[in-house]
Amino acid sequence: MTRLALALAATLALPAAAQEMTEPQREAFRAEVRAYLLEHPEVLMESFQVLESRQMEQQADADLKMLEDNRAALTEDPASWVGGNPEGDVTVVEFADYRCGYCRRAYSEVEDLVAKDGNIRLIRKEYPILGPQSVLSSQFAIAVLQTAGAEAYDKVHEALITMRGEATNDSLRRVAVDQGLDADAIMAKMNSAEVAQVIQANHALGQTLQINGTPTFVIEKTMVRGYVPQDSMAQIVAEMRAK
Repeated sequence: MTRLALALAATLALPAAAQEMTEPQREAFRAEVRAYLLEHPEVLMESFQVLESRQMEQQADADLKMLEDNRAALTEDPASWVGGNPEGDVTVVEFADYRCGYCRRAYSEVEDLVAKDGNIRLIRKEYPILGPQSVLSSQFAIAVLQTAGAEAYDKVHEALITMRGEATNDSLRRVAVDQGLDADAIMAKMNSAEVAQVIQANHALGQTLQINGTPTFVIEKTMVRGYVPQDSMAQIVAEMRAK
């Protein structure tokens, strides 16, 4: 049994009468505990590690329940772009913001993983949370998806996630023109109720899942908050396949 376990066991085993200690007795007991902890600081480290482990387990259990309760909204939403292998055995859902530096960093790694694996179904959720330029970019991307289709959206997504400079109506129009799209139709669609509804639904889902930052990935039964290297994501995908 670890020192931590012994200390906890001793504390829990105190008779009920100990709760009725006199104040001098309490002070003496506290002094003994303090002296022991000062002499054996590793006990505190053990306790922090146990606490952290329990908190991680509790968070994983809470995430799993949230994911199961919202599975349809995550993986069956017809308004979201679906790429990779549509029949893949593992689904990766990405919540991203075009102005997010870590989303930009993750983009090429996710694309490479999906291409190398060949059996991942990738779903993108537009999740603009970093200001007006983020919202404008997502409005544009969704408008492209709704007016020009999935292939055009995929190309525009790459253009936006790698864009240098500010996202403005003029710069976005240039993206549409460069991609050979109907810029007028897309710009007209950006402020439509249909586009707004997608963003509102994604924000509502993100709030339900307690997503406070980007990128956030849902890989089957696991939620990954923040950027992870490609090899780490590949390992998670493998673990999901093994379950």
